[in-house]
Amino acid sequence: MASPATLSDIVTAFLDVVHDRLMHDRRGDVADYIPELAAVDPDLFGIALCGLNGRVYESGDTDHAFTIQSVSKPFVYSLALDDIGMDAVHQRVGAEPSGEAFNSVKLEPSTGRPPNPMVNAGAIVTTALVAGETAADRFDRIRNRLGAFAGRELDMDIAVYESEQESGDRNRALAYLMRSAGSLIASVDETLDVYFRQCSLLVTSRDLAVMAATLANGGVNPITGVRVTSSETCQHVMTIMATCGMYDYAGEWLLRAGLPAKSGVAGGLVAASPGEFGLGLYSPRLDHSGSSVRSVAAAQRLAKRFGLHILHRPLTLSAAEVASATDELEQGLGATQDAAAAQLLQDNADSLAVWRLRGYIDFDGAERLLLDIDAWLDERPGDADEPAAIVLDLTEVTQLQSVAVWMLAALATWCGERGLRVAAIDPQGRSLGVAGLSHAADFDAAIQETEFSAD
Repeated sequence: MASPATLSDIVTAFLDVVHDRLMHDRRGDVADYIPELAAVDPDLFGIALCGLNGRVYESGDTDHAFTIQSVSKPFVYSLALDDIGMDAVHQRVGAEPSGEAFNSVKLEPSTGRPPNPMVNAGAIVTTALVAGETAADRFDRIRNRLGAFAGRELDMDIAVYESEQESGDRNRALAYLMRSAGSLIASVDETLDVYFRQCSLLVTSRDLAVMAATLANGGVNPITGVRVTSSETCQHVMTIMATCGMYDYAGEWLLRAGLPAKSGVAGGLVAASPGEFGLGLYSPRLDHSGSSVRSVAAAQRLAKRFGLHILHRPLTLSAAEVASATDELEQGLGATQDAAAAQLLQDNADSLAVWRLRGYIDFDGAERLLLDIDAWLDERPGDADEPAAIVLDLTEVTQLQSVAVWMLAALATWCGERGLRVAAIDPQGRSLGVAGLSHAADFDAAIQETEFSAD
């Protein structure tokens, strides 16, 4: 992996590696049952990741707009939940994986409900459950909700909408079947018009990453700071995404990637890592289940490399905390030499910095550290003597997640290439697996490891 210009670009550099390695993968075909989708360039490929602080990392064609299609389903489901509540929604639509294709004609024998909100039948019912006096009102509320998740207003592709109307007979058949079974009580024509419009909204990979990050952030958009929905609704939405979002591939997806996700036939894929970040991916060639081949492969590589499976992380450990010791000198540095250490930091603020990490350090915690160090380096005087020294106090860290280990190793490598020294205060040895990172039992030993010379 090439050395990035700044520490915070380490994530982008890794996305570039994944992107470049998958560019040669030309398996699958673009969707052609909606004529407008068949005309897209099949080689487009974008990967975006949005952290919970609002920083977005991008690789490839992340500014290319495409129609959201079925990726809209979780976000419309969130609106229906907020409008009428979970119990009322699930009187009309189930919550069980179907094990069949996204457009399967399958209803529960005893209730007439579609199996879940992620298949077409369930999404049609969910759209009908959104509050509004008219179909136009419902669509405006849906567009506004999806725009709030993305952090911007979303336009609609009229040509794709008209193409969906022309080729939507299977969805009409599903809607009339559900109308006769009693699960769809709204007008078939009005409901499908809204549904086709919501599927025709235009997004980018970057938009999807922000939308997923909003889910991962408990309903608060990390860029705009606006609360879009409640944390409880996000929990319900991500649960359905995890079990049903990838259709008949849902089980294997959860096994291999372990993230709540939703795919769309235009080639988009959205995945949320709760409490960490959101992923947005786009590549038009689809596999047999209607999901993007490259997007699925890229998400699985990221999940495996960084240990992102939602069942991998311990749920009982304390949340990550990252703080510059120079901002909290009055609290001490967690070492016996607190007074001397504080004085050393004050006297050498341009050349020596200490960060204290606490709790379970995952992507979010490691990202905050990289951004903080970037800011410190930017503020250093241009004539500051080199090398500078950075000490990471891991004394109160309960565990380093796999992605944090990788990011700390990348930090050590990046600093080493620039003559900066990094050492960890780590009496319990948790940093031993971090390549290139020196470790020490206390503050004095860490200073010696960095070979720092006080002024």
